[in-house]
Amino acid sequence: MATHEVFNQVPPITPFDFSRNPALIEGLHREGAGWAEAEVRELGALAGSVEAQEWGRLANEYPPVLHTHDRYGNRVDEVEFHPYWHNLMDVAVRHGLHGSPWLDDRPGAHVARAAKFYTWGIADAGHMCPISMTYAAVPALRHNPELAARFEPLLGSRTYDFGLREPSSKAGLIAGMSMTEKQGGSDVRANTTTATPQSDGTYRIVGHKWFTSAPMSDMFLTLAQAPGGLSCFLLPRVLPDGTRNALRLQRLKDKLGNKSNASSEIEYENATGWLVGAEGAGVKTIIEMVNMTRLDCVIGSATGMRTGVVYAAHHARHREAFGAELIDQPAMRNVLADLVIESDAATTVMMRLAGATDRAATDPAEAALRRIALAVTKYWVCKRAPAHAAEALECFGGNGYVEESGMPRLYREAPLMSIWEGSGNVAALDALRAMGRQPETVEAYFNEVSLARGANHHLDDAIDRIGKELTDLGDIEFRARRVVELMALVLQGAQLVRHGHAAVADAFCASRFGGDWGIAFGTLPVGVDTEAILQRAFV
Repeated sequence: MATHEVFNQVPPITPFDFSRNPALIEGLHREGAGWAEAEVRELGALAGSVEAQEWGRLANEYPPVLHTHDRYGNRVDEVEFHPYWHNLMDVAVRHGLHGSPWLDDRPGAHVARAAKFYTWGIADAGHMCPISMTYAAVPALRHNPELAARFEPLLGSRTYDFGLREPSSKAGLIAGMSMTEKQGGSDVRANTTTATPQSDGTYRIVGHKWFTSAPMSDMFLTLAQAPGGLSCFLLPRVLPDGTRNALRLQRLKDKLGNKSNASSEIEYENATGWLVGAEGAGVKTIIEMVNMTRLDCVIGSATGMRTGVVYAAHHARHREAFGAELIDQPAMRNVLADLVIESDAATTVMMRLAGATDRAATDPAEAALRRIALAVTKYWVCKRAPAHAAEALECFGGNGYVEESGMPRLYREAPLMSIWEGSGNVAALDALRAMGRQPETVEAYFNEVSLARGANHHLDDAIDRIGKELTDLGDIEFRARRVVELMALVLQGAQLVRHGHAAVADAFCASRFGGDWGIAFGTLPVGVDTEAILQRAFV
């Protein structure tokens, strides 16, 4: 018996094209990778397809399972994934979201990769972790030219070849990173894992790691204490003679989000490793990898923001309340416009950082800018993602709190990027450290933001405030977050004023710098061109 009529329900958003994002496509061309637009568009349509969205959903509904032993009692240390995890990985690898940019000499290769990483990430965030680490492993591995020559072509191969085999025998490789320990966390110099040199040039690694993501990877870069100090090593899961390396998976982490991706605790029981870089230079070596994964933290947060905007705007266009569609309610328009502004700012600065990554190898000024801009942006954009996700979820009302909406998954993912590769304080203090040790980074920063001077008086005033903050070194560590937050906002504002939509740029500067803004999203000043801003939200 029918008890009621079902109406005023929002239709499914799928299929949609996630590449329909002006800030992304404009940035792709501006930063020198317009040649990749067709592939970005292809990935955008695939990421928003019914099929890919189902891959991501089920990969999270049925998370990986650790098998430490086989049925006979033999140690196997294997992780079993839902089959759709492998579908997601295959698409990412085929489109070169991992190590392929390092093998591509076209200008804009890293920009193209950033845009693709951003676009495909809406399908599932978890599998992007091993993809990111494989991308980041290459510059660190180059500190050992022999190992780089052997493995770099396989780390950039566009063939996803899952399975436990000797790395050189595979058609493509995935790499991981294993740094933190129970007692130290981000303070890796407190690590106790030891590395003892052997007569054949290898090292015997004994100890543990507290958080190793993607333990099914083919090889890992890890830190251990060698006779010369904390050093970086490459540990394959399978040794050249075909035997398993002594990497023991203890358990998988039961995480808040990122459920599709396996993260583990591991122990090294006389595992075999090869030195990467010099003894004692472990942090210097692996920081190459950390900087690349920090870029991906920014990209991942920007992807999450854009996802929240797209889902919330779709809901508001099709849901009626109090006699009008939500999208036409003034209070809701303010909230949605504010979310779009934050998303556009994150996407625009993300593409600038990717451009600096492309140019850093040959342009010292770009290298200096990248060093400081990545640190401040990693802090701020990743810090904003959880608040943004919460507000986007709230646009759905109670429906957003239900798993079927997809918003709880987005919400659980949001804090990870701020924690991964150094949580808020680590990122903020790293920015101060960069400015103290490399004064050229400060010059590069001001050169960049000053290009926008004269276009918006709120932005001009904010640039001046940064100058005053940096000349006062008293209690600078206590003020670290405040200083770095302002630097990040000014960098975003400068990019929007120069390259963004005029309505977005004006609203950003008036609210973020002009004081005409509340504490929560949805407190933009009267007079903002919400119609022009909201048009950027629809896919």
